[in-house]
Amino acid sequence: MSNSRFPGFNKLSLAERRATLGAERHLDANMLADLEDGGLEQATADAMVENCLGLYALPFGVALNLTINGRDRLAPMVVEEPSVIAAASNAAKMIRAGGGFSASLDEPLMTTQIELREVRDEASARAAISSHKSALLELANRALPGLVGRGGGARELEIRSIGPSHLVVHLLVDCLDAMGANLVNTAAEAVGPELARLAQADLGLCILSNLCDRRVVRVSASVPVDELVGALPDTTGPRVAAAIAAASLFAERDPYRAVTHNKGIMNGVDAVVLATGNDFRAVEAGAHAYAARAGTYAPLATWRLDGQRLSGSLEMPLGLGTVGGTLRVHRGARLALALADIQSATDLAQLAAAVGLASNLAALRALSTEGISRGHMGLHARSVARAAGASAAELELVACRLRQTGTVTLAAAEAALAELRQSEPTPKTP
Repeated sequence: MSNSRFPGFNKLSLAERRATLGAERHLDANMLADLEDGGLEQATADAMVENCLGLYALPFGVALNLTINGRDRLAPMVVEEPSVIAAASNAAKMIRAGGGFSASLDEPLMTTQIELREVRDEASARAAISSHKSALLELANRALPGLVGRGGGARELEIRSIGPSHLVVHLLVDCLDAMGANLVNTAAEAVGPELARLAQADLGLCILSNLCDRRVVRVSASVPVDELVGALPDTTGPRVAAAIAAASLFAERDPYRAVTHNKGIMNGVDAVVLATGNDFRAVEAGAHAYAARAGTYAPLATWRLDGQRLSGSLEMPLGLGTVGGTLRVHRGARLALALADIQSATDLAQLAAAVGLASNLAALRALSTEGISRGHMGLHARSVARAAGASAAELELVACRLRQTGTVTLAAAEAALAELRQSEPTPKTP
């Protein structure tokens, strides 16, 4: 069975971390070497986007300690913000003590929209479309031979009225392990003209919706309260658990707080989505629309205190793919899937959502104990020390000085570095 527990992993060198995970996941050394340049060469980047000038790098890390549906998992994460990976790993360790994450995902149905304008008679249009549903689904599937051959394809039609003489038809397509944007757009364009003819309407837009509310992932976890003990006085497990539950209620009652609550979730989700070559903008748009589906913006995850356990659950739309798109050409994205041992799009969505719930727990626990600023300070201090010009040998010394003073600024780091260098003995001239 795979393992996600590596005590002291953060203290290893980059080379040692790669070797450790390479041995654990039986990865080829050449795959791990791809991280030297991010898994993408300039020639490939130039073919991927227009007006390419080069590459822009972000840190590629891994979250540890995850157990999902009884299986140990590693989560590749690409993120620029300090403490996100460490916080997710720490929260996953707490959740692990309660049995780990339970996760499930709806069928991988993506929605594409066919807009019908200037509908002559709405009732007649609805009747005509409904009576020809089988033929319309067959028409859509003829445009998707590869997907149908693998067991996917168009599954259902839905008709919605969105204004006077204005209908939109939703075509639901099972995309299997693909995110499905190109597939569903192809299907929509194939059936659009026939729908317009049947409805006696003008054809409008034919385009997918990133509100993939038929492709919803659900994750839950339960944490023994004693795992939540904080470092400061009076931050006992029961007190921290009660504070987290209260913070969850705050987000449920106030959309201003819910936005930041959900941002903490997306810290984890987006990092996994980006690492695996998926479209994090689509995921963000769908997540926030789903959060507002009841007419007011609400949290995607909630927490409740039940005796000696803190229980959390997350629900959000998550349309991800493990085939096609960026994965065909980006070696770093393929490495991420191999590192996480991803077997399907369902598997990937469950992993990303579990990291999102762990990130949410970590943020709420930090807020309920030492506060977010204190929690970020350690890793942020190292980044600032490096920006000030500290060498590898000087980095921790300068970062420690910044943490002690509580002033983590570039000016403070430069002053600390200058002071450190002045105190060092001058090398003797041979």
